[in-house]
Amino acid sequence: MRFWVTLAFVALVSLPAEAPPAQARPVLVELYTSQACSSCPPADALLAALQQTNKDILPLSFNVTYWNSPAWTDGDSLAGATARQSWYVGLVHSDTVYTPEAVVDGDAQMVGSDRLAVTAAILAARRTQRAGVPVSLNIGAGMLTISVGPGKTAQPDTIWLFGFDPAHTTRIGGGENGGAILTEINVVRSITSLGSWSGQASTYHVPAPQGAHVAAVLQRNDGSIDGLGLR
Repeated sequence: MRFWVTLAFVALVSLPAEAPPAQARPVLVELYTSQACSSCPPADALLAALQQTNKDILPLSFNVTYWNSPAWTDGDSLAGATARQSWYVGLVHSDTVYTPEAVVDGDAQMVGSDRLAVTAAILAARRTQRAGVPVSLNIGAGMLTISVGPGKTAQPDTIWLFGFDPAHTTRIGGGENGGAILTEINVVRSITSLGSWSGQASTYHVPAPQGAHVAAVLQRNDGSIDGLGLR
């Protein structure tokens, strides 16, 4: 099931500055979007504006597949993005999947173009953020090394790797956005699970994923984030 909501796009302002907690990590802001969805460009623009005015967030664009059709196929869409969004929907015991949807720090879910709701969720995530497990990444000779420090977790976390590009600009050839030129930021190109992390310091060596940059995220089964590293 899917639906979409069109909201008036209002002027954007930066979030109020707050002192980050010790060992703070970026707040993860995931946007589930599609080049074929006419309600998504305002959400894409909001994500870009938040990136410009708030340096303590990691915004990522996850392009889903369920909008693809003969009229237009989103070249950035990933089956893994669709599956990840469906997992989040299951966490809130719903079967309603829609675009644009934002998920903030693996917890709060809302319409991705709702500026007030998204910014409020980011502020709440800042205030309640736990000290993060140290995660560092290094790339050399086509290989990625992920070092995860020790930490406490009630159940094993999943280690996710997201390869992403800083921006993609696309001229849309058909569908609801036909004729438009859309720009999306931090477009996820690859989604990889490295398996479980149970609290012990660990090091992983894997081929560098597709994408100019990489984020490694330690995520609990309830969606909450224990650690995040960037390269």
